[in-house]
Amino acid sequence: MKTQRRAVVLLSGGLDSATTLAMAQKAGFDCHAMTFRYGQRHEREVQCAARVAAAMDVTDHRLVEIDLAAFGGSALTDAKLDVPKDREDMASDIPITYVPARNTIFLSYALAWAEVLGAWDIYIGVNATDYSGYPDCRPEYIEAFETLANLATAAAVEGRGSYIIHTPIIQMTKAQIIQTGTKIGVDYALTHSCYDPDNEGRPCGHCDSCQLRLKGFAEAGLTDPVQYSN
Repeated sequence: MKTQRRAVVLLSGGLDSATTLAMAQKAGFDCHAMTFRYGQRHEREVQCAARVAAAMDVTDHRLVEIDLAAFGGSALTDAKLDVPKDREDMASDIPITYVPARNTIFLSYALAWAEVLGAWDIYIGVNATDYSGYPDCRPEYIEAFETLANLATAAAVEGRGSYIIHTPIIQMTKAQIIQTGTKIGVDYALTHSCYDPDNEGRPCGHCDSCQLRLKGFAEAGLTDPVQYSN
């Protein structure tokens, strides 16, 4: 009997990562999900990641604790900085919600786990079409990290295989992501995208992430199943 190939999937609890997980499963991978509590103000997403992982029956879901709030430099990890609201031109500059080196850190953890698991495939839900201008969501960044992964690990250097960083939604619009996920059974009611939820965990509806999500559902001709504070 052929053994199912393993993949490590970065799962934030948001719309993009939930869709990416579903796409990895549809591609036939035995998925191991990794979520980070990194000092983010939107702690609600960690709870949602656990719900998504359970609903999608992943083989193993790991919650990793790191403290990027110790460095700050982002409105997502420093409560003294305001999350921008109602921005019209999201791709004109790198916003203050960018977390320094976040995807590099996350992918490094995923790579370490993949090497231990004997997995050669890592999935990350980055998007370079409808996004907030983050430099670590671009195709050239992913290509560079994949090169690094195959230079930095004993498994690759010894010739046992080659790591592939999968970014299945990187060139999709948010509407296309939602349509794709809906077709393969993603329950978006379990997800959370907001950078600045209220005390009850409800999304604000005005931050970049909320605006992109709402725009995506509208363009997909669907209704967002989550309840917003406003």
